[in-house]
Amino acid sequence: MKVLLLKDPKEDDCGQDPYIRELGLYGLEATLIPVLSFEFLSLSSFSEKLSHPEGYGGLIFTSPRAVEAVELCLEKDNKTEVWKHSLKEKWNAKSVYVVGSATSSLVNKIGLDTEGESCGNAEKLAEYICSSK
Repeated sequence: MKVLLLKDPKEDDCGQDPYIRELGLYGLEATLIPVLSFEFLSLSSFSEKLSHPEGYGGLIFTSPRAVEAVELCLEKDNKTEVWKHSLKEKWNAKSVYVVGSATSSLVNKIGLDTEGESCGNAEKLAEYICSSK
């Protein structure tokens, strides 16, 4: 049976979209149709704020895209070295919250320690944040 898969293609370690592979194992022939586009907004404003952790009580990452925004700011503004030598530690002195383990893993890769990854959704994360203060 043929099915339409409404998502952007992503390759796994085998060089194939994992949905296509898994559906194929069950005899389904999936056709990928990208239906969304994405654009980062306010990166320059975000980059400026990211450079001044002293003005904030912490960070909340709600998705992998939020981590990607941090990475783009660091690359675009040549702040990678400043991040490694001072900004990262200043942010790590504050609470860094995440929704989900996938986001947590990406935040850890940029050198930040996370809390709340087991919450799984915004409502539970908000309860966690409020109860830990």
